[in-house]
Amino acid sequence: MAKRLERWQEIERSIITTYRKTIWSPFVLAVKKYGLVQAGDKIAVCISGGKDSMLLAKLMQELQRHSEVPFELVFLVMDPGYNQENRARIEENAALLRVPIEVFESDIFAAADNAKALGEGSPCYLCARMRRGHLYAKAKELGCNKIALGHHKSDVIETTVMGMLYGGQIQGMLPRLKSTNFEGMELIRPLYCVLEEDIVRWKNHNGLEFIACACRFTEESTREVAPVFSARKRVKELIAELKRENPNVESCIFQSIHNVQLDTLVGYKKEGVEHFYLERLDAKESEEQTE
Repeated sequence: MAKRLERWQEIERSIITTYRKTIWSPFVLAVKKYGLVQAGDKIAVCISGGKDSMLLAKLMQELQRHSEVPFELVFLVMDPGYNQENRARIEENAALLRVPIEVFESDIFAAADNAKALGEGSPCYLCARMRRGHLYAKAKELGCNKIALGHHKSDVIETTVMGMLYGGQIQGMLPRLKSTNFEGMELIRPLYCVLEEDIVRWKNHNGLEFIACACRFTEESTREVAPVFSARKRVKELIAELKRENPNVESCIFQSIHNVQLDTLVGYKKEGVEHFYLERLDAKESEEQTE
């Protein structure tokens, strides 16, 4: 008689069985296609406590177990000022999933709260910037050369649409980029080809409960009479509406950032320098005159 698997083993197994097509295969595709993991890497998997980063931790463990490419993993949790309940939930889930987390403290929530009080920009933007800086610094201190974040394919799609509708620009989200402030460090996004709806299915299938945004600003906004407008939430709704008409709409948006027709764009930026289509037109005329 076969030995019954423990719960954490069943959860692990579901990744490469039940969700092989929708989670494991897209994850492996992203790792290979975008060159996210190389031999000798020491990667800090950054865990916020949400569904995305927890799944990422399990996927990276599974990859390390089966990959012919040797690399090291550190599972990094930054506590920016969580309440006791959220901190406990993260630790409980890590123990359940057999993820050996390393927790370090920061005062990001307090700093963002102070910036908000002084009117120094969006607390969410400031929090995200400070979080990344702290994670880079701690990862580098531990000898890592990369940090892995839990941004998924739906984040990439929504960011692309948000840039057009609310930012007046065509801007994507790269699967891998070098840090400009921490020499020798890179950021990778191994969930780049995994849709959020499939992560939710994995979570629900296994009866898991993770923290959502544990930020005090989010908690405060839910108590306000007038709801705070969220561009990302509105874009999520818009994409869901379009998907009912065209089931392939997410794939089309995602493919669009892999298939930019630069010759048809009026203007673009490269390495921070603006370019205008007349430059190409003038260059072409100049070439024709010298022939």
